[in-house]
Amino acid sequence: MTYCVGMMLDKGLVMMSDTRTNAGVDNISTFKKMFTWEVPGERILTVMTAGNLATTQALVSLLDERTKAPEDREPSILSAPSMFQVARQVAKTLKSVIATHADEGQRADSAFNATVLLGGQIKGSPPRLFLIYPEGNFIEAGAETPFFQIGETKYGKPILVRAYDPEMSFEEAVKLMLVSFDSTVKANLSVGLPFDLQVIERDTYKVAQQCRIAADDPYYLEISTSWGEALKSAMDSLPSFKF
Repeated sequence: MTYCVGMMLDKGLVMMSDTRTNAGVDNISTFKKMFTWEVPGERILTVMTAGNLATTQALVSLLDERTKAPEDREPSILSAPSMFQVARQVAKTLKSVIATHADEGQRADSAFNATVLLGGQIKGSPPRLFLIYPEGNFIEAGAETPFFQIGETKYGKPILVRAYDPEMSFEEAVKLMLVSFDSTVKANLSVGLPFDLQVIERDTYKVAQQCRIAADDPYYLEISTSWGEALKSAMDSLPSFKF
């Protein structure tokens, strides 16, 4: 399992993913789940993946291969005219990979399933964020749904719903995401550090900030400890139940 979040802000996009994969409690590994393609001054595209590791690695490999030899392979995501067309290409490739790997074809409960978050910006259009399903269809983030999650989503969603603000700074968004990720890590062993973080500032067509947050990162540890103490303090301040 995994946990990834893509968030739309007025200032741009913030993307974060964990790096844990597991095939049982005795087989836990670390794999990158965030992948980026850039054409300086023209486009920035980031994909985050959740699901079967063989499927997601095949998907990313195919997308990357087509960017390096677009003249004799299927259309490249680096030549697509819009983010919508990029989403269509990624969705088509994902569906094809799953159908190839799964003996029973395209099924929602297939062991080879994967889900993708695609975010970025192409010159002439605003930043856009898509959630791509294993069946090959997708939806786009907007004012009513300004962030998407994939993987182990239920534990980290409440804090995002309560505290998200499109006008927040990138720094505030990262703080919010870290609380969401910390809540998920503490509730589910299939999600774990380090986390990969990326910031895409509107109209720059490049990665503004990118880093990996390790388990011993001082800021993360402070966030984790402070959030736990704040929750306990808030609980203690609530009125007591009376029979």
